[in-house]
Amino acid sequence: MSDDDEGDDAPEPVALPIEDSLDLHTFAPRDVASVVEEYLTEAAARGFREVRVIHGRGIGVQREIVRAVLSRHPLVESFADAPPERGGWGATVVRLRAS
Repeated sequence: MSDDDEGDDAPEPVALPIEDSLDLHTFAPRDVASVVEEYLTEAAARGFREVRVIHGRGIGVQREIVRAVLSRHPLVESFADAPPERGGWGATVVRLRAS
């Protein structure tokens, strides 16, 4: 460990592959909104028109956070619960605007 590393508690950014779905189970709740915002921007930049955000069923906290982000994100055309075979109400399918 170098002297520059001492006292720096900020985690290093993690590069994630941009695919047609994002599983939020590995993220801390405080990071969900920013992760979803960045994911949508990158997914649209790579030409995806539809993506799936997996937030889980639980008590609905992450689902509410995700849907709040989706409702105000300029790249989102529409969103809805995923069909049962793609996660049902534990995931949200997002339709992105054409660029």
